[in-house]
Amino acid sequence: MQYSNLREFLQNSGDALTKGPIAILLMEDLVEVDTTIRHHLALGFKSVLVFAPRGLELPVEFKEKVHCITADLFEKSATQSIVNSVNDAAIGQWIYYCYNAEYLFFPFSENRTIGEMLAYHTEERRDSMLTYVVDLYALDLEKFPNAVTLEGAHIDKSGYYALARADAARHNHPKERQLDFFGGLRWRFEEHIPVKNRKIDRISIFRAKAGLKLREDHTFSDEEYNTYACPWHHNLTAAVCSFRVAKALKLNPGSSIEIDTFKWHNSIPFKWHGQQLMDLGLMEPGQWF
Repeated sequence: MQYSNLREFLQNSGDALTKGPIAILLMEDLVEVDTTIRHHLALGFKSVLVFAPRGLELPVEFKEKVHCITADLFEKSATQSIVNSVNDAAIGQWIYYCYNAEYLFFPFSENRTIGEMLAYHTEERRDSMLTYVVDLYALDLEKFPNAVTLEGAHIDKSGYYALARADAARHNHPKERQLDFFGGLRWRFEEHIPVKNRKIDRISIFRAKAGLKLREDHTFSDEEYNTYACPWHHNLTAAVCSFRVAKALKLNPGSSIEIDTFKWHNSIPFKWHGQQLMDLGLMEPGQWF
């Protein structure tokens, strides 16, 4: 189903926003559009909303399964505008958002659906889920000049760390159950990354509610949504495995000429399996087994 803009979709969405979980897939360009859609359909999302540049032609297999909405993702605050508009129209539903060439993994996602996982998370009285954005990258940048290859994808096996998140309203006292996480290409090539974009944490999964607003730094206006766990025990976390930073570093003229490889001694092949991410401490099963 095709819509010329977000307003048209919201006016004619039918039951697309009444049955969750809902996936918002933000296509900044046409790299790995098909695999991004296919991956998230396989996870069991009830509605998949694809926001893409004008002229995107979806394969026939997707046309009855996804809602394709024309959008310019490079407009100022486009991500926030889209996510917040869908939030306002889908109160009570679980929503996930990511960009193209990004792939969600959660504990046991190979044999459990996103709906099953979120049903458990809801029972734990959680309305959001912390996700780590784990950088994927190609090693051979001559063969893959945009740094994207699914078959040869690599990740960093170490180099991740967290710092206390300061609360400016409380004289920079650390916020309760909130941390800023760093690592991956944003850390290794930080001289090419603006300071405000160096974090790898993102609240990618959340439950829509009235008045909730996504902010530019991928946190929400409700501070409880930004916590990594409830006060009494660890909760589930997930990972968004992403070529987005590698792609940007190689396509940006300022950084591309200075980077001839992303390989370092802690690069390992990505196995496209959640167990690898749990073994590396990049997502947490909490009490869910």
